[in-house]
Amino acid sequence: MPLKITLKPNERIVIDGAVVTNSSTTCNLFIENFVPILREKDIMSEKDAYSPCRRIYFIIQLMYLDRENLTAHHNTYWELVKALLEAAPSKLGLIDQISELILQNNYYKALKLTKDLINYEQEEIGHVCKSASGVRHSEQNDPFRSRNRGCSSDQSSNETQGMSGQLAY
Repeated sequence: MPLKITLKPNERIVIDGAVVTNSSTTCNLFIENFVPILREKDIMSEKDAYSPCRRIYFIIQLMYLDRENLTAHHNTYWELVKALLEAAPSKLGLIDQISELILQNNYYKALKLTKDLINYEQEEIGHVCKSASGVRHSEQNDPFRSRNRGCSSDQSSNETQGMSGQLAY
């Protein structure tokens, strides 16, 4: 049974490495064989992989779409996971589930599950920002405080730690 995908006007999708852009009307596609498919909403660019969990998502995305470099992507994944577990050992269960899917070559499901990891990370950043806002308030008259302190999603936007294989998207 083919996979039916309905594309919204001007929506983009990656099908087996090819970026396909829909026209200005809704379109139905029927995919009749197994190929890697990723909708626009699920695609992360390398510049958006600015945090540990987002880097993990990005490298799994590369595993899914760039199978020619699978060994390198797997090696990078295990390095990223090791570093994440050192910082957040409580995520071992979720990492185990994601890793099991990767070992089964089920990269799409691994990507979906990695979104839970990104959500966890965002919640933790939110807690830190909330705590920091109280600290910043008490430091308002401190002449030695850093001008660039704070919680910003762009703080490490240029840190992709040498990941290659950026999608041309």
